[in-house]
Amino acid sequence: MQRIQLIVEYDGTGYAGWQRQQNAVSVQQRVEEALSRLTKAPVSVTGASRTDAGVHALGQSAHFDTDSRIPPDKYAYALNTLLPDDIRVRCSRAVPEDFHARFSAKGKEYLYQMHVSPHAPAICRNQRAHVIYPLDEALMCREAESLLGTHDFAAFAAAGSEAKTTVRSIWLAQVERRGEWIGLRVLGNGFLYNMVRIIAGTLIGVGAKKIAPGVFARAFETGSRLDLGVTAPARGLTLMRVFYRDEAQAGADGSFISACGEYR
Repeated sequence: MQRIQLIVEYDGTGYAGWQRQQNAVSVQQRVEEALSRLTKAPVSVTGASRTDAGVHALGQSAHFDTDSRIPPDKYAYALNTLLPDDIRVRCSRAVPEDFHARFSAKGKEYLYQMHVSPHAPAICRNQRAHVIYPLDEALMCREAESLLGTHDFAAFAAAGSEAKTTVRSIWLAQVERRGEWIGLRVLGNGFLYNMVRIIAGTLIGVGAKKIAPGVFARAFETGSRLDLGVTAPARGLTLMRVFYRDEAQAGADGSFISACGEYR
């Protein structure tokens, strides 16, 4: 047996999230079905992040065990002939047997995208949340800075979170604007259930001047979800990458190495 790691890209619009579901189609299900066809044996795949329904990924990391004699780097090519068009394996490689896509991860990067305009976009409608009112990105930038460091993010978790601890470290929280596009890039050692979407929804409220600045600091003190804004729509969120280096914080400069090579 050998362990293979996959870096998977997908448009999550048509799926009930990454994790296999009993009554809905998931990305994990489609990958496992393709692998089982390819290896002619049942295959179970473990992903690094259980992305929700409608959430996308550019760099989801996953692993599986197999006794197939297919060369590790060829899985990506073979799987992409069997997977639907909205799921692609970016690369595949052999990893040590103690590697675990989820538990070996040192950090993750997410990007939340917004389209700020009175009119919704057509081409990018599945990857950006539509915001109809103007946003002050300078206010959003200043508020995002208060996320940096190690905090108890209990207020930032949606109901149903099963995390053993709510303490997380955020190394980068950056808001950028290009015309009608605003992006929130967040890099940290881990994220609670719906945490990035709650951050994004709150920042939209701050940028629209509907929520007073200092909201994140207040939420750290109270630990109450009610002190934060609404949860932003799933479609705007993309898991950009999962990384495994001990120097994961180096990713804050945008130049870190992912498991299968460098992504910029």
